[in-house]
Amino acid sequence: MSQPIEPIVRRKLSDQVFDRLERLITSGELRPGDEMPSERVLMERFGVGRPAIREAMQSLASMGLVVISHGERAKVLELTARSLFRQVDLTAKIMLSQSADSLEHLKSARIFFERGMAREAAAKANAQDIEDLQRILEEQHGFLGHADEFIAADMQFHTRIAQISGNPLYVAVSEAMLAWLKQYHTEMLIWTGKEKFTLVEHKEILDSIAEHDVEGAEASVLRHLERSRALYSK
Repeated sequence: MSQPIEPIVRRKLSDQVFDRLERLITSGELRPGDEMPSERVLMERFGVGRPAIREAMQSLASMGLVVISHGERAKVLELTARSLFRQVDLTAKIMLSQSADSLEHLKSARIFFERGMAREAAAKANAQDIEDLQRILEEQHGFLGHADEFIAADMQFHTRIAQISGNPLYVAVSEAMLAWLKQYHTEMLIWTGKEKFTLVEHKEILDSIAEHDVEGAEASVLRHLERSRALYSK
């Protein structure tokens, strides 16, 4: 019986250079803030031409591992939860634009997520957290009739709740989902009174968090997001 064919895959030089450069970063040999070696040094080190180095460097930049500035050497970036989600930002928006089901799934995921965030906030909130949420709510009230500012304050309110958890991943998830939903929040301020419902519901959420009422905070967020989910439409 003959052995199956196992073809040898020829990889692009730039892909091989990318692997080497990525290893320099993941191993800790190059740390956040460090400059990458010059193109000439890398060409000599790996025995390849300038195009392979530049293509590999662009791949690193597109993944958020380095930043490239004109006239300067590329620098290694510090990876954070926020930068991680920014790498999939465009892809997520394209996916949402192509599928109504994806938008519905995102709305459901947000409700599931924010119920947990409300419970965390009610359990952990301190006086400064409550003061910050109250300030944001007052600012949002002042933005009645100004759609962009009102929605920005809305996003800030929900993200500040996530911050109470103390977990940067939760904050990054909150920011990402709100940013992805924002482009579909088109009609909210055109319909008379809808923004006032939002303010009342935010006040109910805030009151429950201030009272450390875990069940009440979750219920308030659920009512708020179930009511407002219809406002996000394609």
